[in-house]
Amino acid sequence: MNEQEVLTALNPIFQDMFDDDDIELTPDTTAKDIEGWDSLAHVSLIVAAEQRFGVKFRTAELDSLHNVGHFAQLISKKLNG
Repeated sequence: MNEQEVLTALNPIFQDMFDDDDIELTPDTTAKDIEGWDSLAHVSLIVAAEQRFGVKFRTAELDSLHNVGHFAQLISKKLNG
């Protein structure tokens, strides 16, 4: 699964999490762009992504994320070995 495919698959997770069907993720999307994306929502998003994609993240990996594009890149890398 490439980064764009991961980004597309992440979109409904974000829409459900924030109860907002108008959310359209881009690689540059950050917490500042989505109302309600706080630290608790951040953890919930990580757990939802782990479940959806069947991956696990290390804290060090998550500390380096700056936007949704980085998150999609990390997931794609894990899926593709």
